[in-house]
Amino acid sequence: MSLIDPRTVILLGGVMSGLMSLVLFSLKRSYPASIKGLGEWSAALLLVFIGSLLGAATGKLPVIFTISLARLLLAAGLYLTYVGTQRFFGVTPRLKPWIALIATLMVVQWWFTFIEPSYRIRLGLSNALATYLFAVHAYLVIKQGSPTFARVMSITVLVAMSAIQFMRLVTSFIWPVGQDLFETASYHLVYVGSFVFCILLFSISTVLLATESLHAELQHLANHDSLTNALTRRNMDDACQRELARCKRHGRNMALLIMDLDHFKSINDSHGHQTGDRVLVNFVAKVKTMLRQPDQLGRFGGEEFMALLPETSLEEAVLVAERIRAACALADSGPSCTVSIGITTHQQDTDTVDTLLARADAALYRAKANGRNRVETA
Repeated sequence: MSLIDPRTVILLGGVMSGLMSLVLFSLKRSYPASIKGLGEWSAALLLVFIGSLLGAATGKLPVIFTISLARLLLAAGLYLTYVGTQRFFGVTPRLKPWIALIATLMVVQWWFTFIEPSYRIRLGLSNALATYLFAVHAYLVIKQGSPTFARVMSITVLVAMSAIQFMRLVTSFIWPVGQDLFETASYHLVYVGSFVFCILLFSISTVLLATESLHAELQHLANHDSLTNALTRRNMDDACQRELARCKRHGRNMALLIMDLDHFKSINDSHGHQTGDRVLVNFVAKVKTMLRQPDQLGRFGGEEFMALLPETSLEEAVLVAERIRAACALADSGPSCTVSIGITTHQQDTDTVDTLLARADAALYRAKANGRNRVETA
């Protein structure tokens, strides 16, 4: 017997699926809970592993295990990979229609296994389900934002798997299919080998997707204040440097606002730091609703914040600042405080980020000195 036959390929594929299931399970335990789908992907590959072992045991175990149960586990495993991807991208899975479809197909499979045995029909049903499942899976990934390397890899593999299953579906009604999964014809071995190889590639792509998500999350944490989700001081400094360089290069306007919550220390002293934290979070949320998409808001330190407004004149910046000041002056249900704001704009080519900050800071101190809850310019 040849060393490379369908049974050997299926066993190798099952073992690789089992190993990748362990890898994904390990990632689930070590990655943040915010990265969803790892558990489903791990469980899916475990089902593929068990189903492959049962399928490879054809002739050694009862048919109900090697055909009926094996195909059920493989179908459930392939569907669970789709559920994992849905959860990874924040899409709510619609379980009932898919469970009903798979259950119906399993009943039909059982009929053509025990009542009217037909390997050709069983093969066609399995290929039809896999073709459709891989196609909708690929479409799901295509719809999700920018094409990163992991997403492109996932899409490519899923499209290839759908195409392979469709070709197998078509050829199963044209070419001889033999009596079982272990048909030794070379084209059958190519189909089985391609399917196993694609399963391995897809499992690798799930690891890459999770790693990309972790990298994005860590980058977000590095660039954003952990309490308010405003940008960090360093990130705001970098943004100001880039925007100032653009203004000098193209003769554009930009405005810088420094905002300080009035008497914030008294809130911490009277109501506790948790209440003070809520005031900061609410302030940032309120300010973000008044900024445009290109504008950036950062935490300067403590209760002091900075807003960068590209393509904004001094007059326009004052209007924005007054809206922020007025919104903060309105009484909320809990403790709140007013805000003082200092504004400056890019005025000459010799401006640096430090000179902009110094002017805005001086305007802020004037607002404080003149009674707080004010907007001043420099």
